[in-house]
Amino acid sequence: MSSNRVVVIGGGPAGLEATALAARLGSEVTLVEKRPELGGTPIAENYAALTHGFQSAEDLVGRLIADATGSPAVEVRTGAEVTAVSGAGGDFAVSVSSGGDEDQVAAGAIVLATGFQHFDPGRETQQYGYYEFPDVIALQDAEAMLKAESFVTPSTGRPPERVAFIQCVGSRDRQIGNEYCSKVCCGISSKQAIEVRQQVPDARVFIFYIDMRMYGYWENEIYWPAQEQHRVNYVKGIVTEILAKNGRLLIRGEDTTMGRPMEVPMDVVVLAVGMEPSQGTRTMADLLGLATNKYGFVETVHDTLDTVTTNVPGVFVCGSVTGPCDLDDAISSAGAAGAKAVAFLRAGAGVPA
Repeated sequence: MSSNRVVVIGGGPAGLEATALAARLGSEVTLVEKRPELGGTPIAENYAALTHGFQSAEDLVGRLIADATGSPAVEVRTGAEVTAVSGAGGDFAVSVSSGGDEDQVAAGAIVLATGFQHFDPGRETQQYGYYEFPDVIALQDAEAMLKAESFVTPSTGRPPERVAFIQCVGSRDRQIGNEYCSKVCCGISSKQAIEVRQQVPDARVFIFYIDMRMYGYWENEIYWPAQEQHRVNYVKGIVTEILAKNGRLLIRGEDTTMGRPMEVPMDVVVLAVGMEPSQGTRTMADLLGLATNKYGFVETVHDTLDTVTTNVPGVFVCGSVTGPCDLDDAISSAGAAGAKAVAFLRAGAGVPA
């Protein structure tokens, strides 16, 4: 028996947008989120301002939550997980477990929006000392301090005098298998560098990079202002190791522009960690029988002409389920996934899409 319901798995920005659109188009929606609250990574990881517009992450995601949950056609289940799916497109039986209880939701289509996870910089090697030195942090750690308006040297609690960002940690790295660019790290580092300079005006801020990859409007909105207005120093170079020396961190590597070794003392080092498929994405892809690429992201039927339809009829994907993306791209793909899910239901019911 066909169902007019769409089950959206994942309550981050992409899942919220897909939910809101599917409901506006006339479908009933069940939104399943394993965390106790909606909002996804931007809320769970205490993001401050979003790249590129420096708008409050909490405010923007709050608008998405209000839009998704304001419809009577939407049922929200937080603290819940999809444990099994049977049936086929138009007639799925989705098992949802919550607090020890489990029931089945009849759905005609499924939208997967389970997102990404930050690369763990200590997983493969201790090259950068992420678990060894408290003053080596990752982008998400910096976000939390910036949101609290208290960017300090973790080991002392004092404002830092020198801050370094190291790019491409867990991205563009054949050695660990993540050969892809994570797309947003350059922009996020530049945004954070500006915020550090705003909160700690006396700090000197450096960004060590292989290549700076700014796409679209980010070049003029973030990259040049960081240098020209906020005096952020961009250094083309390779950092090979971080050591503790005289109560500070010592960055060692090569200045590739000058072609010479470098040793630079820092108080805080921020690792620009890349994006990987979340465990939820990997688990759900396996459970649903979705095709994935060698990195674990879900493949779609066409990487240009149809970026949200999967190899399983009735299952659609959006956001960083298919690969690294920024929030703009996540929202756009979520709209497409929500619309295609509803079109799939209408086609099955004999209603013109």
